[in-house]
Amino acid sequence: MAGPARVTRYVLFAFFGIMIIYFISSSTSAPKSTTTNFEKWKGKKLGHNPSVKGPEPDGKSSKGKSPVGPPSSEEKIMAPSSSDALLAPGANKTGLPPLGGRMNATFVSLVRNSDLWDIAESIRQVEDRFNRNYNYDWVFLNDKDFEDDFKKVTTALVSGTARYGKVPKEHWSFPDFIDQDKARKVREDMAERKIIYGDSTSYRHMCRFESGFFFRQPLMLEYEWYWRVEPSVKLFCDINFDPFRYMAENNKKYSFVLSLYEYAETIPTIWDSAKKFITNHPEHIPEDNSMKWLSDDGGESYNHCHFWSNFEVGSLEWLRSPAYLDFFDTLDKDGGFFYERWGDAPVHSIAAGLILKKEEVHWFEDIAYWHVPFTHCPTSEQKRLDNKCHCNPKDNFDWKGYSCTSRWFEMMGLEKPKGFEEQAD
Repeated sequence: MAGPARVTRYVLFAFFGIMIIYFISSSTSAPKSTTTNFEKWKGKKLGHNPSVKGPEPDGKSSKGKSPVGPPSSEEKIMAPSSSDALLAPGANKTGLPPLGGRMNATFVSLVRNSDLWDIAESIRQVEDRFNRNYNYDWVFLNDKDFEDDFKKVTTALVSGTARYGKVPKEHWSFPDFIDQDKARKVREDMAERKIIYGDSTSYRHMCRFESGFFFRQPLMLEYEWYWRVEPSVKLFCDINFDPFRYMAENNKKYSFVLSLYEYAETIPTIWDSAKKFITNHPEHIPEDNSMKWLSDDGGESYNHCHFWSNFEVGSLEWLRSPAYLDFFDTLDKDGGFFYERWGDAPVHSIAAGLILKKEEVHWFEDIAYWHVPFTHCPTSEQKRLDNKCHCNPKDNFDWKGYSCTSRWFEMMGLEKPKGFEEQAD
């Protein structure tokens, strides 16, 4: 009996020894997170990051502020390959937004329900090249109610919070001071002359809205910065810095990637209205503005250069300023949106050129962009390699004869990048 008893004792000692080792090792291990994948997904969709103190997870932030904090460390962060000079001051080299979180900014798109798959393409471009690391909100505006399918698809595509606004009728209709018979005759005449969008009423409403009202929409009043995105655009390079933060911390108010000459037939009297504004509001005109870019004769006439506003990153506070509102009101009362066919691009461009100091306008070389039919592709091969670009440098529009970017470089006293001659006409 002694042999079996001895074996039993050895088994018991071994069992208790294993249990003691188990409890000791368990007590010294870090506790595992109890957050499920679904909860992580839900938190991300609602703009809530459980690793960062900030807004409550109801998808709402306090008015005028965006959710704070960088993305969760569990999310993949793209390491920037662009030069440190392109990183916003305070940004770091991991691709994370600096401490303090995102800027109070949003993407904004004026779209129709029928634009769903074209804007879906643009969203994927922006998300893949930039916003998946920042999760900025996206405001969609429409003069009609958004359909459920539009909301479902776009909400799924954006990494931030998708928000939807309906443009009020007073911002998408003829103002009382417009003679509609006169406006109709203008459209008929432009149709006969085959001027692009010359016979379109909706295009004129769109241009007037983008010129004077998009930044006054209730949803947009909650933000300080905007990035305009239109359907079917392309981004060719990774954007490894935050353009919103760069603008804010470098005292920039307006930015562009492409510039060109406007169709003269669409804006024959816009400069007359601009000169009226200059005369009536000298208090809004700084000495060191961009007049030399707008005019070749000291302001007597307009050379038709404008920033292509289908891409723009800018300050909403500037657009809501007395200076810009006085400018827009002057042009609006003259009726050129309907008696001619003024576009929002020359309106924004002339305003920025007159009202802002030239140093407050920025050209984003690293944001490679396409909107039919023009391409901005970085001239520098090293920039294209660093930012994983897939644009053909031969397609770059910057240095061609119909571009106004060379004029911008001349006014700013900038040296053109090496190799620009190969991309000129």
